[in-house]
This record gives sequence, C-alpha cells and structure tokens, in this order.
Amino acid sequence: MHAMQYDITLPADYDMEIIRKRVATRGHLLDDFPGLGLKAYLMREREDGSPVDQYAPFYLWAEPAGMHSFLWGPGFQGIVNDFGRPVVQHWTVLAYDEGPASSATPRGATRQRRPLPDGVPPAEAVTAELTRHARESAAEGVVARALAVDPRHWELLTFTLWADTAPEPQPQPVRDENVVTAGAVDRFQVLHLSVPGRRHLPHGRSW
Repeated sequence: MHAMQYDITLPADYDMEIIRKRVATRGHLLDDFPGLGLKAYLMREREDGSPVDQYAPFYLWAEPAGMHSFLWGPGFQGIVNDFGRPVVQHWTVLAYDEGPASSATPRGATRQRRPLPDGVPPAEAVTAELTRHARESAAEGVVARALAVDPRHWELLTFTLWADTAPEPQPQPVRDENVVTAGAVDRFQVLHLSVPGRRHLPHGRSW
C-alpha cells in the first residue's frame, strides 16, 4: 500500500470557494477508480489558523497500478493544467487501521511528518511508532489512521481522518534520543472522501 499527497499552496488572496466548487463538481470522478483505497480531498485556510491557503489531496493506493494510472492519466493532468505540476510526495504504508468512528463521514484530517533520528536502528523507531499507531487509532473520533515512511528522507508520516473538525494538537511528552521526536501537526478540512477500495485495505501492520 502506498500513501501519496501533493500540496498546492495558493496566493493569499485566492478565492478558496473555487476549490470547494472544484471538489463538489469533480470529486465523484474517483469514487470508483480502480486500485484506489481512498482519497481525501483536503483544504486548509489562513482564516482557520493555517499558515497558508492550500489544496492538498491525500491518497491511499491499494495497488501501484492504480497510482500509475492516475499519475499518467487525465486525472493528474487536470491538476497540472490548472495549477502547474506539483511535487508528488509518496510513502510506503507501514500500518492502516479504522477507528471507533469508522462509519462516520470525516470532516477533518491531521498530518504529521517527523524525521527518524540519526543513529537509531530504523526497526526500533518503526516498532515504537507501530505501538503508538495502534493506541492512537483507537482514540475517540478517529475514522481511520495510516502510518507510513519515506526511506529516501527517513521521514515518518501519520495521517488521521476525524469524524469532526480536526482537533488541536496536544503537547507531546519529552522523549529520549532513541525514538522519533514530535513534529508539527497540519490540520485540514475534508471536502469529500472517495473510497472505492477502502473496505479492501488491510488493517494493522503491512508485513
């Protein structure tokens, strides 16, 4: 399973209603896209406390062929035509779980990216994060949660869908040098959720 996201940062005076209308009229086009587990159409705005106005769709791909079909097909070309070619970030999924609010339609999402510390065996850091993932997936209000890694930059990603508005990040306890340190939490609105293959996504760790 692969996670994928691209961030389209917009000018401060951009009318974000254009993004809402875009999703309202086009979001359904991926509701049955082969190989796609889920796509969350995400947006964040300065007026809600975000440092930027941004459109940032997030994907979980059940099959690599689906991801390729999207990136090299008309779907992604539409993004390129309208906004230019964004950097496409992608991560290998380590674990995915549904939360207590899995039946709800999510309204909010959070994303946290954190570097793995130098000098720590990757397996140790990942094992600790898998434990944290299992605990936080069971938190009240969680619809679904994914833990993923980019081994090129040694970066961990956690992505959570929430039944309600994404909660404010809570202070993290001080940890020793052998575990992943806390990073900034980005909060998003969920404008639409396409879930053609969500029911087939394997739960728990991916190996």
